[in-house]
Amino acid sequence: MSLMRSLINQSGKPRGLLGMLNLRRMNRRHSGLTEWGLAHVSVGSKDTILDVGCGGGKTVARLAGMAAEGKTYGIDYAVTSVTASRRANRKAVASDRVRILLGSVSRLPFPETMFDLVTAVETHYYWPDLNADAQEILRVLKPGGTFILIAEAYKSIKYEQLVEKLEKLQGIMKYSLLSANEHREMFTKAGYCDVRVFEEYDKGWICVVGNKRG
Repeated sequence: MSLMRSLINQSGKPRGLLGMLNLRRMNRRHSGLTEWGLAHVSVGSKDTILDVGCGGGKTVARLAGMAAEGKTYGIDYAVTSVTASRRANRKAVASDRVRILLGSVSRLPFPETMFDLVTAVETHYYWPDLNADAQEILRVLKPGGTFILIAEAYKSIKYEQLVEKLEKLQGIMKYSLLSANEHREMFTKAGYCDVRVFEEYDKGWICVVGNKRG
């Protein structure tokens, strides 16, 4: 198996040294995407936030800085990601401003109505059941809370050739690739209101924001 194929295979669930290297690469690569996406939501200084699929922990660190008087959680189902994210946020973890947990989006280990904001950056491709998992996120949001999904790949005419290449890789890794309208429909079907879709068309980026009814 080539190095590139191995990296692709590790994208969904990083493991070992290669997984650590991949997490570092993704932290660097997704920085601009994350900054662009988060510009579409308001983050309060005292907010309680969850990052689903926290990977290498860069988004958790960014969110913890924005909610300096609040608390930020990260969750990932890969042990390697949990380790990397805790290491990247070790000072905030030590002060109990950040907590990183091992777990799945399908069964979040949190009570109902806990979070002001839930983020998912470059992770929903690998969720077992998009609709059910989006509903699980809705469960842990406070009334009026926000869920933001940020991704650097989606079905669009401009990136039709890229989409075709990604679809050919489905034999290597299972993931969901949706159009802008399909993202909107997924949020609406899961029960979110005020759904907004933002596209950075030239880069192929997408950001979807939905709220829990108050």
